[in-house]
Parts: sequence; structure tokens; C-alpha cells
Amino acid sequence: MWWGMLLVAAVLTVLCDRASAERVKVRIFSNVAVSQINISFDLGSYTLLGDDGVVIDTMLATGRSVAVQASGNKMLLSVDGHNLDAYSTLQFIASDSAAILCLNPRNASQRTYEGNLSFRSRSGRLEMVSDVDFETYLAGVVQSEIYGGESDIYRVQAIISRTWAMRNMKKHAADGYNFCDHVHCQAYHNRCIRPEIMLGTVASSGETIVDHDGNLIETPFHANSGGQTANSEDVWRAAVPYLRSVVDTFSNGMKQSEWTKTMKADKWLGYFSKTHHIDINDKALRDSLLSFQQERRRATLLGVKLAKVRSDLGLRSAYFSVEYNEARGEVTLHGRGYGHGVGLSQEGTIRMVRLGIAYDSIIRHYYHGAMIHNANTIQDIVKMEAMTQQISTIIEEDKVAATQTKSKKEDWLGRLFRLRDREDREEVYDEKKQDLESDWRYAW
Repeated sequence: MWWGMLLVAAVLTVLCDRASAERVKVRIFSNVAVSQINISFDLGSYTLLGDDGVVIDTMLATGRSVAVQASGNKMLLSVDGHNLDAYSTLQFIASDSAAILCLNPRNASQRTYEGNLSFRSRSGRLEMVSDVDFETYLAGVVQSEIYGGESDIYRVQAIISRTWAMRNMKKHAADGYNFCDHVHCQAYHNRCIRPEIMLGTVASSGETIVDHDGNLIETPFHANSGGQTANSEDVWRAAVPYLRSVVDTFSNGMKQSEWTKTMKADKWLGYFSKTHHIDINDKALRDSLLSFQQERRRATLLGVKLAKVRSDLGLRSAYFSVEYNEARGEVTLHGRGYGHGVGLSQEGTIRMVRLGIAYDSIIRHYYHGAMIHNANTIQDIVKMEAMTQQISTIIEEDKVAATQTKSKKEDWLGRLFRLRDREDREEVYDEKKQDLESDWRYAW
């Protein structure tokens, strides 16, 4: 198993050496007001720097802890329970690519990340930015954005997420980082810990989606189309040639394909009256509002954009029909799908993969006329195919040992990154260096 993992480590090194695989900076916990956080160290070691790059500590590793608390535009720092000075900036610099931080905010769930991490405080709120290899970030995005078990599901998500990221590298340039970790950009809520996700990500290496002119396209996606995707102009302003409405039967029957919402008829009618100035005393207009049907997706209701209705009323989608119960004075919205409906349906993708449809056909189904561009050379492609075979072997071996309790040092991805780092530093394997990690077992 371990020689295979060393080969897999090599491919990640190749990926991160490519022009498209630079390090990126991602603001984490971007939608949470974190004022205090505890930090521990799962693998590797970190150097802690303060203002002007002054070294505070050089051996932060397993068993040690750091606490950071915002205080205005300063941060109060505690290391191993000992209070230190207040700082304007803090940086945790990883000793190698295997180093893993564990973050425990007071008011949010625990997360773990590879790479470097920087802190600053803005008006009593901590601003944290992860500095990480692009493909490592991408695998974390895929893990955060879609569910499933088959690697091709993750391959599709990796391609659209890579395309979006490469197109939007400067989205937060004015803020000093590339992306945030919320829906404003792409979710990035943990490091990738699942080998089948890494399998899909590695298999997608070099692949992006382009139009006929070779330009990267926008790659919006949503949870479920409800059986038909939406035209881009029905939701946003511009009509985009590759974001056309398509029949999507693959999304039907999935977890989020249908929904209902019941409300008082007066609330439903009142919304159109107050917000959109529709005369609900006009019988024809009133009846239209109470008997609205969508056998196929429509863009508007009495001239009102359905995307606006969805947003204002907090609906799961804009693809719904109305049933009026006069006796109860209620309307029930019978809805289909979940999300804005433009571009790729994630649950449709899951269904298509499980039906054996090829990943590139799935992408062409949702992005009309778009093409997959592979920046890899023939030599790169051969390497990637070999690597994906090795990761597949790792997955099968993990299944055999599924009931075995594993320590953090036995986390397959953590070991993979450590092996990658060792390969970066050593041309020849030195067995004596293993004595420093006697609890690890290798079979060369």
C-alpha cells in the first residue's frame, strides 16, 4: 500500500507545480463572527510569527495548544496556557506539507486544514486566512460541496470548481486573499479526508470547461433542478449561450427533487400587492396568482421574476405551482428542485454517474456547447492514469480494514502529504530517518 501512496504523493507534487496549481489564500470562517479560537496541532509542526515577522515559537506540534482572542484590532495570545503580548498579526507557518492544524472556535464547529494560517482582528472579529496548495484547496471544496460515493461524482465537481476558481482568482484581491469559504465563492469547510474524493480530484487534473473560443466559462451549479434547468437570464440579467434550460429527468426522484410550502392566502396575495404593486382586487389578476402552474419552467408570474419571489419568500426554488384551498384560506406551493436552477444539477449528476454516464457527457448535458479542455501533456495524462489506479488500490485496502481504529497519524491523506514532502526533500530514501517515526509502518 505504501509504495502506491508514494506514487500518489508524486502526482500531487506535479499538480502543485503546474501554473494552474499555485498556492491560494482562502478566508475561512468568513460568515461566522469568531472572536476566540483554540488551536491544536494534529501532524507536523508550525512556527508562530508575530508582528513584523518576529518569531514567537518554533516547535508548535502535537500536545501543544494556542488560544487567540480578538480585542478591538489587536489579538490576545496564549501559548500552552501562558498569556503573552497582544499582537496585530499572527502567522502559523507549516514546517512541511503534512502539517495539519485543528481549529476550535468558541461559536462554530471544529475544522482542520493543511498549510499556513494567518490572523488579524477587525473590530473584535478574527479574520483567518488559509494559505494552501491549489489542488489541496480544491479537494476540500469538493468534499464540502457535494455528496456521494463514486469518484466520477467528485471528478465532475472538481472540474467545475477548478474552472470557477481559475476564472475568479482575483475575486477578493482587494481584501488580500483569493476566495472566501462560503457560498459567495465556494464552500471550503475542512481539509479533504476521503480518498475517493482525492481520486476524483486527481483524475480531473488539468481539466477545465471552456467555450468555443477557448475561454473559461462560468460554472454555476445547484442542488437539484426539479426536472428542468433554468436559463441564465431567468435568474440573473444576462443570457449566456452555454447556460440554456435543458430537460433534466435525472434530477427527478432524488432527495431534494420536491418540496411544499403552505401559507395564508392573504400573505401570498399581500406580497404581490405590497412588493410588486399588483392589484389583487382585480379578479383576473387574483385568479392568476391563486392558480399559477408550471408544467415547464417559467421566468415570471404577472411580470414578476420568479427568482425574485424565491429570494423574497425564502423558497427552495422558483419552480413551483400554486394550489388554493379557499375553505382554509391557504395556498400551498408545490415545488420542484432546490437552488437557482442554472447550470449543473448536483443530484442530477449523482444519478447520471450511477447510471454509468461518462463524466464529460454529464458536463456537456448541463453546459450547452461547452467543451472540456485538458492542459496536461500526454506524459502527464499517463502519469495521472497510473496515480488514479494507485489511489483505487488504497481505497480497496481501506475497505478491508474499515473496522480498524486509526490514529491521526494513520490518516491516509496526512500520510500522503508527509510522503510527498519527504519526496520533495529527498532524492534517495534514507531508512535511518524512519527511526524518528517508529510508530509508522511502511512496506517498501
